[in-house]
Amino acid sequence: MKTRFKPKYNIKKGDSVVVIAGNDKDLAKPRTVKLVLVEDAKVIVEGVNIISRHTKPSAQNTKGGIVKKEAPIHISNVMLWDAKEKSGVKSRRERNADGKTVRISKKSGEVIK
Repeated sequence: MKTRFKPKYNIKKGDSVVVIAGNDKDLAKPRTVKLVLVEDAKVIVEGVNIISRHTKPSAQNTKGGIVKKEAPIHISNVMLWDAKEKSGVKSRRERNADGKTVRISKKSGEVIK
């Protein structure tokens, strides 16, 4: 994504999210974000979008074979998980008393950690 300003997303590494679209859609099962690719607007989520990579034998991998790994999915296909609501929620940003910006669930009003 070639833009002048770096986009800001409400999803960070380590967040619990639910997949709301695609083959791995499950609105009741929270999963963990492993990596956020900001420039591509994609995230890598644990156990989602598994691909098989056929590898030749090399110095590092002497056997070769089929390696399974997670591929990125678009950030719009995931939603933050709120443990209190037990569902995916939208969030907003607010400054707290310390002056730090925190994410707040729009449904429950709780701070998302």
